[in-house]
Amino acid sequence: MENWVKIEQKLGFEKIKEQLAGRCSTNYAKERVCSEKVSHNPRTIEKRLSLTDEMRVICMFESSFPQSGFIDSIEFLKPLEVEYSSITLENMNRLYTFVENLKGVINFFRGCKEGAYPNLKAMAEPITFFPEISRRIESIVDRFGEVRDNASMELFNIRKSLREKEGSISRKIQAILRKAQEEGLADEEASVSVRDGRLLIPVSASNKRKLPGFVYDESATGKTVFIEPMEVVELNNQVRELMFAQQREILRILREFSDFLRPYLPELIDGARFIGEIDFIRAKAQVAMQMEAGKPIISEDETLKIVKGRHPILEATLKKEKKQIVPLTLTLTPDKHILVISGPNAGGKSVCLKTVGMLKYMFQWGLLVPASEVSEFRIFDDIFIDIGDEQSIENDLSTYSSHLTNMKEVLQRATDSSLVLIDEFGTGTEPTAGGAIALAILENIELKGVFGVITTHYTNLKFYAEKVNGAINGAMLFDVANIQPLYKLEVGLPGNSFAFELARKIGLPDHIIRVAEENAGSGYVDMEKQLRKISRNRRALDEKLARIKNTDRTLENIAEKYEKELTDIQAVKKQLLAEAKREAQAIIEQANKKVEATIKEIKEAQAEKERTKAARRELEEFNSTLEQENLSESDRKIEAKMNKLLERKKKKEERQQREARKGGAVADPVQAIAAQVQSPKELKVGDKVKIKGGDLIGEVMQVGGNWVNVAVGSIISKVQKANVEHISNKEFSNAVKSLPKTMSSHSESLSERKLNFKPNIDIRGERLMEALEIVSRFIDDALMVGIGEVKILHGKGNGILKEEIRKYLRTVPGVVSCKDEDIQFGGSGITVVKLD
Repeated sequence: MENWVKIEQKLGFEKIKEQLAGRCSTNYAKERVCSEKVSHNPRTIEKRLSLTDEMRVICMFESSFPQSGFIDSIEFLKPLEVEYSSITLENMNRLYTFVENLKGVINFFRGCKEGAYPNLKAMAEPITFFPEISRRIESIVDRFGEVRDNASMELFNIRKSLREKEGSISRKIQAILRKAQEEGLADEEASVSVRDGRLLIPVSASNKRKLPGFVYDESATGKTVFIEPMEVVELNNQVRELMFAQQREILRILREFSDFLRPYLPELIDGARFIGEIDFIRAKAQVAMQMEAGKPIISEDETLKIVKGRHPILEATLKKEKKQIVPLTLTLTPDKHILVISGPNAGGKSVCLKTVGMLKYMFQWGLLVPASEVSEFRIFDDIFIDIGDEQSIENDLSTYSSHLTNMKEVLQRATDSSLVLIDEFGTGTEPTAGGAIALAILENIELKGVFGVITTHYTNLKFYAEKVNGAINGAMLFDVANIQPLYKLEVGLPGNSFAFELARKIGLPDHIIRVAEENAGSGYVDMEKQLRKISRNRRALDEKLARIKNTDRTLENIAEKYEKELTDIQAVKKQLLAEAKREAQAIIEQANKKVEATIKEIKEAQAEKERTKAARRELEEFNSTLEQENLSESDRKIEAKMNKLLERKKKKEERQQREARKGGAVADPVQAIAAQVQSPKELKVGDKVKIKGGDLIGEVMQVGGNWVNVAVGSIISKVQKANVEHISNKEFSNAVKSLPKTMSSHSESLSERKLNFKPNIDIRGERLMEALEIVSRFIDDALMVGIGEVKILHGKGNGILKEEIRKYLRTVPGVVSCKDEDIQFGGSGITVVKLD
């Protein structure tokens, strides 16, 4: 395995590390940035990515998470493990900052709702916080970081005596200074000076003998001396003794605190490491936010699938120039594991190669990658890179020799768990020999199953990638009309160098270019033209295939819709038949009563027996006809609709092909039936209702199975259907007039908001934080007015905006689900939000 430091330099990963170190607050976290290495263990990588992703969400949405106080503590806690060692006052203040920050972080995770940030919570779980430590520090040190007077009784007495002595000295020395000024020994503007805590009087050097005392200091010129008067020498000595006593008492207090702290040191050191790790993870999360990076999927089938990947260093550079980066999308599988990229110079081949290497390295290092979160990364054991000019005077290596040295290592050590990145494969020597050697190496690594991304101009390598199963061509697209590269990779086609076109754009004489084309031969020129033709035809074919796939998906969705509606219709049929039978049975029972009454009348009238039997037969025939008439009409309607749908379902394949060709829409036969079976007595949205057992009235905002959401004033309540009764609009208006003004105005305000509310919003073009704020207000309004479903139009783009909005929506109470819109109405560019 190549030296990781060298690999990081080739990929430019050291610049990512510099960004991470700049985001770290502690030396512990900076050391972690330097010491962290790529991992080959799926569990380790998954844990690193999950921790970073959870912290990214916290940094974006959790304002209660501590933002400061991340300081190094291990460096002054470890020495305290030695008996009789003592903490300094400065470190005690740092310790207080550390324990307060530790308390804030632990309390944050303990206060999170169930299921939130599981990996970070697991990190915080074993960490212990001791409130007594903070309380003891607060009793010793004030908010300015100085030892309190009442930290001990002894210190209180010392400082009291010290203030008294200093006051006495100040009064006495002021009196001496005034007297010296009156006698002309000191200047009128002179004031008491302080040297090493002693109060001194400045006098001219010529008068220093006239003022009794000790010469303590003199000015730089020697014209002024500073004298400590004899009368305050003793007092100054007493003050100095008190200051020594104060310092001794402070040291005793710090030693006492250190002895108190020593039993807690193991837990505190663990807490300091935890804070350092949190600082490290937070730095990774902040860099991920800056890059708009996401958490990819760890591939389970050894696939490398990069969707809309962006090189972070190049993207940052382009942003400064107000330019947009072109995302990279490619897929490598065990079946197609080598991508051979060709195309014009400065067309983006090397950028594609470096992007693959950078994103793969970031992934296994534990960083979120600037790519769509549907990207899948497999784990490689080794990475081999041959990029740039590596000629060495010291080792007597030319450029091509260094390339061959790298290829030797690839041939000896690369396996099917390795990733090989080779830029300008085969160049640096005579083209025929260089191309032949490159082809032999490519054949070897293809047979081994090595994963690789290779850039080249050699035609023999392009042809090889076309004919073998394990390799595939990729072309950097070029705008022939404007003679400029598009920096977009198209997988499946060999690229064109466009050498003659570029030469014309640069301005080489036409006759020179014509001679060059003749020298290259008609075969070469024809081959280049055929490559361009293949590219155009392939692009047109892909567009047609995309349209066909889109049509297939639409037809599948329609088929699923009708299958569901068929099931619903069958249920409706059963319900209608049951209701019809019940109504018919009631009619029959009523008719039977009439029959019995008729018979009774006949008997009472003593009619003939045969006439009585005939009357009974007629009534029985009437009953049978009545039952048949009541049942048959409803049954025939439903059976006709069902037979029609069953016939369509049976011929689904033929219908799909016909509709795909014609582009026609399939009629919806369900609307008429739905209108027929809707019960007029059922409560619906907008109905006015009254709460049973009280005088509260409201408007139905949402209807569930056996419940409704009712807006009473500005409050929406969930009420059982059995507890409300329908009232007319007139009754509602009369009741509203009788309400207090405040409640009436709230009701009108809510109704107005509902009328003005639109269940869809367009946030395309907004920056992430502004978009999240707009969505937050939109969802709040939707919940307030009782809307059950809203739509957010965010566009497709790189998918970052959609992913962040959905992460936010998952944290919002009242949001039931989020999904893509139907493909025929916008697909992944629109998020459909179901609300409770």
